Amino acid sequence: QGAVSAVNKEIPVLQCHGDCDPLVPLRFGSLTVEKLKSMINPANVTFRTYSGMMHSSSIEEMMDVKQFIDKHLPPVD
Repeated sequence: QGAVSAVNKEIPVLQCHGDCDPLVPLRFGSLTVEKLKSMINPANVTFRTYSGMMHSSSIEEMMDVKQFIDKHLPPVD
């Protein structure tokens, strides 16, 4: 485990997790987001959970990912 450089401490992170995931329990997602918040600026870490979602994705999650990308990345010409 190395130190996080000052530049990377301000990187925005979106972490998504289904609350019914049988492979990666929600508890592990919660632990991961807390670890991330201890390593980088916690204000830049967003953790979203999706009701009823298993180890998969959903339209709601993909819309959140799209909004995150639109907000943080410049448009591609």
